[in-house]
Amino acid sequence: MPLRLAVKDIAFFERPLPFVRPFRFGAVTINAATLVFVRVEIEVEGKGRATGASAEMLAPKWFDKRPHLTEAQSLDGLRRSLAIAREFYLANGAFDTAFGLHAAYIGPQVAACAAECLPQLAASFGPAEIDKAILDALLRAAGANVFDGMAGNIAGIDGRLTPDLGDPDIARFLSARKRLDRVAVRHTVGMDDTIEGEGGVADANENAGARYFKLKLNGDPAHDAARLARIGDELAKLPYATKITLDANEQYADLAALNALVDRLDHDEALKPIAANLLYIEQPMPRDVTKASPLGKLAGRNFIIDEADDSYDAFPRARALGYRGISSKSCKGIYKSVVNAARAAAWSADGDRYFISGEDLTCQAGLGVQQDLALGALIGVTHAERNGHHYVDGFADTPADEADAFLTAHPDLYTRAGGKVRLAIHDGDLLTGSIAAVPGFASSIHPDWSTMQPLKRPTPRVSQEQTV
Repeated sequence: MPLRLAVKDIAFFERPLPFVRPFRFGAVTINAATLVFVRVEIEVEGKGRATGASAEMLAPKWFDKRPHLTEAQSLDGLRRSLAIAREFYLANGAFDTAFGLHAAYIGPQVAACAAECLPQLAASFGPAEIDKAILDALLRAAGANVFDGMAGNIAGIDGRLTPDLGDPDIARFLSARKRLDRVAVRHTVGMDDTIEGEGGVADANENAGARYFKLKLNGDPAHDAARLARIGDELAKLPYATKITLDANEQYADLAALNALVDRLDHDEALKPIAANLLYIEQPMPRDVTKASPLGKLAGRNFIIDEADDSYDAFPRARALGYRGISSKSCKGIYKSVVNAARAAAWSADGDRYFISGEDLTCQAGLGVQQDLALGALIGVTHAERNGHHYVDGFADTPADEADAFLTAHPDLYTRAGGKVRLAIHDGDLLTGSIAAVPGFASSIHPDWSTMQPLKRPTPRVSQEQTV
């Protein structure tokens, strides 16, 4: 049953996040990043006050890839998105459901961000992070875990943002949710990652026994085909079957280039180990090109959108273009993931197959990975990209006491190895038992706020208004 709440306070914090290896995707290489944390205080009608939290990595040049922006400027856009969203969520102290607040503010948020030259995907970041923290507080106030709470629609998700889905459709979908006990890890192979030998894709010390692999593409069919052939040869050495997804991060310029890649997958003998195990291709073309380009004959394959998922109508529009799937990322919005999963289930009931995937961009050990894991396990994502544990050394520079507290609270999800608390992967899977056993959004504890810095203020708005 939905509960109503009023938001009383929102605070943002950050920590530096060093990487242990560079991660190259699309046109950017990340060697370090920033973790942002959100803390909210709410009053729940009839139940008093509660505090909730969320966490996410600020990812440069993913939400906003405009070439004239520096990486720092693209991060300023995310900070600005958070600040604008905070103003909306605190502006009205009236009681509403958690989803009601989101639905009321997402339109004004997008408009306010557009006035500052921030694209819709970046605009959604602020509400996404605040919504997660609000849901955490709401579940804590109700004494409910995220799976039971969402099955009962504690957030009050309805069809006001999705004319193609009615309130009963969403309620039926949520009430039928059964938590996945295990979610398989999909191991990311970045463009600069080692392929052969020690430290390569078939090295168990690197891939943690993953049975699913996500391979990054750079947009050049010949280059990508040659690299995929090498990776396929290595994966063939593993003593178990593997499944593959490909992710171009908008690097294929148009349908002609994409057709060239698919033609190689169809006819190049060296690519058979990849093609025979390929599940789908993710966001091959730039988001604007995607929205204007029906897939045509390519629609017979499984293509999904990711960066083009910047609004509540993105999935229906992509479906009309021939796309079969869409990504779930908590940094794009937990409620959008839920309704897109409901859409995929409804559309698939008619005989065609539509699906939602788990694509981890920014989830690090602690709140970030736990909340995104719970979201996927709720909506039925059986395998999810998990690159956080691979490119970052466990809890990285998180204070030891805090990392130990997460290990103690969630011993099925973390382990101590090499002097660090890090993600525990069991036969290629992550376990969801402990995140279902506690009230709140997938965590029994919060980070140590006293060890963080306030979120850095974005630089003046003029940096967002540069023209190409």
